[in-house]
Amino acid sequence: MRHIIMLSTCSDLAEAKKIARAMIEKRLAACINIFPVHSIFRWKESIEESDEQLLVIKTSSTLFKKASECIKSLHSYEVPEIISTEIKQGSRPYLKWLEDSVWKD
Repeated sequence: MRHIIMLSTCSDLAEAKKIARAMIEKRLAACINIFPVHSIFRWKESIEESDEQLLVIKTSSTLFKKASECIKSLHSYEVPEIISTEIKQGSRPYLKWLEDSVWKD
């Protein structure tokens, strides 16, 4: 199983918690951390700034599509950030726990 970290920003803490809880309940992620962040970005040809909440989602690469669909279905943004990176290394007990905590085909 390949493990990934997905990232997605949310407009506020309530939205972040709603998405995180749904993903955990559906076993689309093993763990999700929520961090306050200040973002500066280009949107519709303007430079914008916003206080947001960053979801750091630990899951399996096989669940990326389903996890993305879950995020999109609950997200308020027109174009939500949904990106991932592979976990190349990690402690064996943690990665085993991650595998045991997510949904398997």
